[in-house]
Amino acid sequence: MLIKASMDFDVHSGGKKRWPALWRRPVLVRGPLGVVSGMELALFVMFMALLAWTLGNYLNRLPTVKAKAAAADGIKVWQEKLAESALWIGLTGNVCLAFLFYPVARGSSVLPVLGITSEGSIKYHIWLGHLTMVLFTAHGVCFLVFWAVTGQISEMLKWSYSDISNVAGEIALLGGLGLWAATFPRIRRRFFELFFYTHHLYIIFVFFFVLHVGIGYTFMALPGFYLFIIDRYLRFLQSRTSVRLLSARVLPCHVVELNFAKSHGLTYNPTSIMFVNVPSISKLQWHPFTVSSNSNLEADKLSVIIKCEGNWSTKLDRMLSSSIERLGVSIEGPYGPASNHFLRHDTIVMVSGGSGITPFISIMRELIFRSNLSECKTPDIMLISIFKRSLDLTMLDLLLPMTGSPSELSNLKLQIEAYVTKENEPATDNSKRVRSVWFKPLPTDKPMAAILGPNSWLWLGAIISSSFIMFLILIGIINWFYIYPKDHNKNEFSSSIQAVLNILAICVSIAATASAAVFWNKRRYAREAMQVTNMEAQTPDGSPNMMAYNGDRELESLPHQSLAEATKIHYGGRPDLRRLILECKGASIGVLASGPTTLRHDVAAICSSGLADNLHFESISFSW
Repeated sequence: MLIKASMDFDVHSGGKKRWPALWRRPVLVRGPLGVVSGMELALFVMFMALLAWTLGNYLNRLPTVKAKAAAADGIKVWQEKLAESALWIGLTGNVCLAFLFYPVARGSSVLPVLGITSEGSIKYHIWLGHLTMVLFTAHGVCFLVFWAVTGQISEMLKWSYSDISNVAGEIALLGGLGLWAATFPRIRRRFFELFFYTHHLYIIFVFFFVLHVGIGYTFMALPGFYLFIIDRYLRFLQSRTSVRLLSARVLPCHVVELNFAKSHGLTYNPTSIMFVNVPSISKLQWHPFTVSSNSNLEADKLSVIIKCEGNWSTKLDRMLSSSIERLGVSIEGPYGPASNHFLRHDTIVMVSGGSGITPFISIMRELIFRSNLSECKTPDIMLISIFKRSLDLTMLDLLLPMTGSPSELSNLKLQIEAYVTKENEPATDNSKRVRSVWFKPLPTDKPMAAILGPNSWLWLGAIISSSFIMFLILIGIINWFYIYPKDHNKNEFSSSIQAVLNILAICVSIAATASAAVFWNKRRYAREAMQVTNMEAQTPDGSPNMMAYNGDRELESLPHQSLAEATKIHYGGRPDLRRLILECKGASIGVLASGPTTLRHDVAAICSSGLADNLHFESISFSW
């Protein structure tokens, strides 16, 4: 659905049009692309124009295909044109592939510099993935039809020594189709584990793609491949360490907050995410969760919130409900935006549905921290939270850190509108409790730390440049001492072997330089990590934690007492979002929506309706 985009005015510049804000306003809300801003739509149209121009430029050569040339190959003119078209469609698919891996290089500095959020990066990766597979599938189908109608079906089994390898292309396409089939929303959401495992088929897809086209054509997509391999290897190194899990809060609504020790040098911004692996549940599964803590307010701890709904999270909930002294956990991340952009607004409206409140918890804690700084002016806050059951209201307790005090909210102008849709009155069962679980980590469990230290961008640049130089040196050595003595520049050397050698050179270069950088940073910051490791986890009564501790407190009908005065709870209905949002005051109002797709679409439609010029919409969703 196309939405009318109204102008944005900045009262601080005399009504001057704020074109950047206008471009960020959503113009497409309901449709196959999801919520799309003006800037995203413009870039999408330009990219589609690039693909159309590329394919059109190739197809313009079709009239040059003559009957004489076709007859020389023993085929008809239309068959020759079909083969040429199949080739050109594949070459156009290479353009999509060249961009495909940039958005999923999580640790790359490219995304933060461009202001691309985690949600945006996944959305762009999905778009590019669909376009890539559509073009490559058409490429493969056209060649299969060509071989069938010309009686050359045996070409499917051809693995050329120094030219295009058809078998490798077919294997790559089959791997891509298997991966693609599990990415559609209904399958991904209902069978996340299937999606997770089949997505590793990208290794087969990329490897056999390189064998199919040769290393020369692969260089077009090399920058994206290269950044992704570096990022993937750094994540691998980070995941080898078991991190120090201090405690957990287990809510009766089947929500868990895990609290990890971290080094002071690890900083991150609100709405960051982190990938978590619990080997005792599954050694292969990694799940993304919202970081709820704030690196300014909680300098030595990092927390994530988990809604226990799927098989993996349900097993975690059961483990925490039993008496365990330690839980082994590995992590990747955190990854998040480069700046606290929401602070530029006079008022922040946060609309959440269910567990969609979790990214707003980190924003609330950042605002709590800034409200206690005399030189900082914090925005007014309205939190509109929609829950199914009154038991879910306990999630509001997570707005404060585990060791938070009521006075921390005294400097905030906070209004919370909580809606319970499935119940008409408060629940009378107070038997369920919020439990605090304290663990006894092993000495080998390390505090979380940035894999490349505080200056990660500089180190990442050093890894990219030095590894690429090393790659060029290795390729020069291989060509001079191995390929040239056998081929003597006749271009008859096996393209598959040459491709494999280039892949190995890339992997060796990245592994050597990245490992050296990580080892250097580990030695440099080992002292700080030791200080955090020696910190004894404290139980609520202040005594040292020598054994796992389970502490229960009664579930109140309202959120924590420090939040009760700011909270108004409504039973048996849904909020009038249009009225609540439009009644907010301020020259600039940031409207953040997190939760189900329909909720985010409804909020986006309100912000783009033209009823107010001061609304700035942002969707927060982690649809992995």
